[in-house]
Amino acid sequence: MRRSLIITVVVFLLLVLGFVYFAVDPASSDVFPRCTFLTLTGYKCPGCGSQRAIHALLNGDVAGAFRYNAMLLVAIPWIALCLFAESRRTRDPRLYARLNAPLLIWLFLVMVLLWWLLRNIFNW
Repeated sequence: MRRSLIITVVVFLLLVLGFVYFAVDPASSDVFPRCTFLTLTGYKCPGCGSQRAIHALLNGDVAGAFRYNAMLLVAIPWIALCLFAESRRTRDPRLYARLNAPLLIWLFLVMVLLWWLLRNIFNW
């Protein structure tokens, strides 16, 4: 019973948050926080542009989302797959183990670090 309530509350909050990101453009609103790393250093962090990318995706603008944060478009399916594997952890432990293999985690970390470096070098 408690787990169902938690899932219901989380789904409700995600729907509300999704609606807010759909309806309000983070690029032109003061409701959304600015990137502290960008503000302090002048360099983009790996997540810079994610709020605008989510807004673009929810409004059907995949190309715009890619321009705001290409790494997010790679990460969303990966995160969804990892969440699915987590939800089936006891029923399908091999899937969970494969997706959480140290090599894959390290590769994802290297990919994020390369994205961070390259987006600042080439101003992506």
